[in-house]
Amino acid sequence: MEWLNYHHLLYFWTVVREGGVSRAAEKLRLAQPTVSAQVKLLEDMLGDRLFERQGRRLVLTDTGRLVYRYADEIFGIGRELLETLKGRPSAGRPLPLHVGVANAVPKLVAYRLLQPVLSGDLSIHLTCREDSTESLLGELATHALDVVIADAPAPPHVRVKVFSHPLGESDTCFFAAGALATKLRRHFPRSLNNAPMLLPGKGTAMRHAIDQWLEAEDIHPRVVAEFDDSALMKAFGQAGNAAFPGPAVIAKEISHQYGVRSLGRVAVRERYYAISAERRLKHPGVMAVTTAARSEIFR
Repeated sequence: MEWLNYHHLLYFWTVVREGGVSRAAEKLRLAQPTVSAQVKLLEDMLGDRLFERQGRRLVLTDTGRLVYRYADEIFGIGRELLETLKGRPSAGRPLPLHVGVANAVPKLVAYRLLQPVLSGDLSIHLTCREDSTESLLGELATHALDVVIADAPAPPHVRVKVFSHPLGESDTCFFAAGALATKLRRHFPRSLNNAPMLLPGKGTAMRHAIDQWLEAEDIHPRVVAEFDDSALMKAFGQAGNAAFPGPAVIAKEISHQYGVRSLGRVAVRERYYAISAERRLKHPGVMAVTTAARSEIFR
């Protein structure tokens, strides 16, 4: 029976993750020839090349990509095992929590969701990354992130094994500042017809839901600007030149922070998810987020 040498597999996996033999050797605290020799032994055992050289760069072959995917899952499960056995951080050392926040998630919602991590009794060091959902899911697959907060479940075309955990949903309020708010609050939501409007960028779950609602209500605002960054949209709305939407669950915070008033609430649902690489959530920080979201924030 053939047995896979996991030391050889680890050296290969580290070379790929670190981007080269020299960096992998530094990471493993080994000499470069030793790392190269171990990878060569793995290639001999598998009967195929894992790398090919393009100029000065080592590039994975088709076999190399296949082996790396398996290796990444194997060592990811090993890390998950150790974290599960530890259960909590070592004495005096906070447990790291690496969170990815999708661009489309409003900053105030992200803050509300993550606040329990730092305000509770947990000893956690929080690191946040913001990017597109697809990019963050790539980092989640390599275990660079523990969880991704998104406004939609993981899309089916993403070639990574992840699980989407619903956190809750919120209706939508529309907001405006100054004289425009006074004008639009009368006869809301019909007052939005032909009114200047700021909207989330096309392609987001929230924009799709708002467009559907506007069409169903036969309301046609004048869309004067579109934003991928919800905080930037609110900053523009603060000037009082156009109305804009926001989650009802943070309506008070939006009104206070941006000096705007709520025009009214509509049944346009904004949903939020915690996306993880494992089916069952285990990280104490992630569990604190999901518990607070379901029992308090979106109750």
